[in-house]
Amino acid sequence: MTVFVFAFVAMLLIVAGMALGAIFQNKPLKGSCGGLNNLGLKDGCEICGGDDDVCKKEQERQQRLADEADLAYDATKRK
Repeated sequence: MTVFVFAFVAMLLIVAGMALGAIFQNKPLKGSCGGLNNLGLKDGCEICGGDDDVCKKEQERQQRLADEADLAYDATKRK
């Protein structure tokens, strides 16, 4: 049982160290050198068909729909 505790603590320290390194470097996170473009699968996207502008417009549309479908309201403010 102690082996599992030590292994868990070791992994926790490793993850905490990586998180602190990412925080203190203050660099934006970026993607890997892989991804759909390098695999040749981006053209097969069902939403945008490989066009980044279509993806951006679709994301904006989805966000707008989510904002409009607000399920809560402030009851302290009268209409």
